[in-house]
Amino acid sequence: MLNELFAKNRAWSEERRRDDPHYFERLSNLQRPQYLWIGCSDSRVPANTITGLEPGEVFVHRNVANLVHPSDLNLLSVLEYAIDVWEVSHVIVCGHYGCGGIRAALDGERHGIIDHWLQPIRDVAERNRDDLDRLPNLTSRLNLVCEMSTRNQVARLERTPIVQWAWKRGKRMRIHGWVYGLTDGLISDLQCSVPALQG
Repeated sequence: MLNELFAKNRAWSEERRRDDPHYFERLSNLQRPQYLWIGCSDSRVPANTITGLEPGEVFVHRNVANLVHPSDLNLLSVLEYAIDVWEVSHVIVCGHYGCGGIRAALDGERHGIIDHWLQPIRDVAERNRDDLDRLPNLTSRLNLVCEMSTRNQVARLERTPIVQWAWKRGKRMRIHGWVYGLTDGLISDLQCSVPALQG
């Protein structure tokens, strides 16, 4: 099974070089991303593929349910590096409909250590219980919680000392909340970008 992955890698590499003999040479010098993508670990939501960007054009951090925890040193290190070294212009938090993390956070079952990780999702759902109870079915509720959670992560990012200090130093960078649809392959803007555009 693993040998198959090596074989697919060789085929992919050969195809890239056949289509563009300088592809890997260019790629090795390209890393200058304008975007930091904070997305879900779900293998169905690869940042480069769904945005049509080449490797090197987007800096990526992924975790279960695209959450921003103030104690997550991995995420905070990526964020600081993206802002201070790559000088990204846009930080994108992208959730997705059909997220297993959202479902696990709300199903009332015990899942182990991941339950602690998913607590912010349960907090968002609890704060919005009345709105969720008015929806006709579970899928609608899960989709709305996905959107609410993504907006919440934008707000959490905005409050990090890393972002606050970057803005204080005059860095021109915006944070966006998006959601991806597994059933149609489309990304939607949740209209929660910060700072808001003037005008």
